[in-house]
Amino acid sequence: MKKYSESLKLMGNNFTISVVADDEEFALENIKIAIQEIKRIEQLFTTYKADSQTNLINENAGIRPVKVDMEVFDLIERSVAISRITQGAFDITYGSIDKSLWNFDKTMTELPTAETARKMVHLINYNNIILDRENETVFLKEKGMRIGFGGIGKGYAAEMAKNKLIANNVKSGIINASGDLTSWGLQPNGKQWTIGIANPDQPASAFSYIEISGKAVATSGNYEKYIMIGGKKYSHTIDPKTGLPITGIKSVTVISNNAEFADAMATPIAVMGIKAGLYLVDQIPDLYCIIIDDNNKIYTSKNINLR
Repeated sequence: MKKYSESLKLMGNNFTISVVADDEEFALENIKIAIQEIKRIEQLFTTYKADSQTNLINENAGIRPVKVDMEVFDLIERSVAISRITQGAFDITYGSIDKSLWNFDKTMTELPTAETARKMVHLINYNNIILDRENETVFLKEKGMRIGFGGIGKGYAAEMAKNKLIANNVKSGIINASGDLTSWGLQPNGKQWTIGIANPDQPASAFSYIEISGKAVATSGNYEKYIMIGGKKYSHTIDPKTGLPITGIKSVTVISNNAEFADAMATPIAVMGIKAGLYLVDQIPDLYCIIIDDNNKIYTSKNINLR
């Protein structure tokens, strides 16, 4: 048994697809299948293509409902359900925040005022996504509203690609979407897959390892994208209620049975804060998390074993 991998840019992120197999041809064929599936999903959910279903929904905000594929409808419905359980800390209508408010590049030297930010977030409201299952339509109630799948799309794509490979008899592998990953089976040496939890001050080194075979992991951290203003670090994670970046948390790592759910939960836990975030995680079966605060203090949900 050997591990075969390919890395490439998909959905604006670096994906690495790894397959464990005896036969190289079989492995490479399946890596190709996974890539095709991720590209298919990208076409469906991207906001960078004028004729994508996501863009049609956005263009018709406040005008009319848009008929979509059931797959798109279902993901939006699941996204709304996650908004409910996180009390709006996760919200796919975050697309309504204008890029002029937040661009995490070096030209940004001051925060927008709370007032400006509040004006921008008034369109963010998952309750204004009107779903009609019978007609398979999605309607954004307010003009100017926009949805985007940045918070859930990578995990969904990884999960779908994994399911394709399992159906195709791939016994073991990992699909890694820029740190959001899902794994199944065992390593070529017969051991469980493990991942290191990155030290936010030195992302290249790990402070702890966790076994993840059959699990999905997603991390939301401020050590990759942030700005410094007045000596203070502001995360690229925006609280949808205030329009302002969160502070106090360096990273959140979520472990779940499903990559889509792990991806979707990492950011809202950071938005909710340590206490509320951990409380929520402890209510949900088979969901675990590790939070590192700005002082490098580590908090973990119940029943998680770091080593």
